[in-house]
Amino acid sequence: MKKNVVLLGMMGVGKSTLARIVAKKQNLKFIDTDSNIEKNFSMKISEIFKKKGEDFFRIEEEKVVLESLKKSKSVIALGGGAFINKVIRDAVLKNSISFWLDINLDIINKRIKWNKKRPLAIGKNTNVKIRKLYDQRKSIYKLANYKIDCNKLSKEDIVKKIINIYEKK
Repeated sequence: MKKNVVLLGMMGVGKSTLARIVAKKQNLKFIDTDSNIEKNFSMKISEIFKKKGEDFFRIEEEKVVLESLKKSKSVIALGGGAFINKVIRDAVLKNSISFWLDINLDIINKRIKWNKKRPLAIGKNTNVKIRKLYDQRKSIYKLANYKIDCNKLSKEDIVKKIINIYEKK
């Protein structure tokens, strides 16, 4: 049985969009862990952060991701911080083919600038916050099985790269 595909990386890199396309092309199930958390609590992640705090969110995120990883024939889009959690990371690395989608931070900043759904990027100095998060996370992101530099690649090119690797496994 083929392993699940897991996409990870910074917010705004395109994990959900690309996971949905890969899943459709490969006839696999698409799972967006952030969306599932929002459904479970009937509120946006930014609301969960505001009302219940980041620690609460991270506990729920771990439950949802671990449950998602038990499913088979799936393409899973993780939230930007999920792979930082060692329990999640170990489970992903043990049972899935993981892809770190990396892109220039200027592109991420443009994509998320007006997006109120991203609790760790809301407020002033978004560029500084994103740079700091990236600097904290990149050493962990690079533990993924594969890194795809998404700069100068179209969605189609990125999807092809993921599928080519997946089909060789």
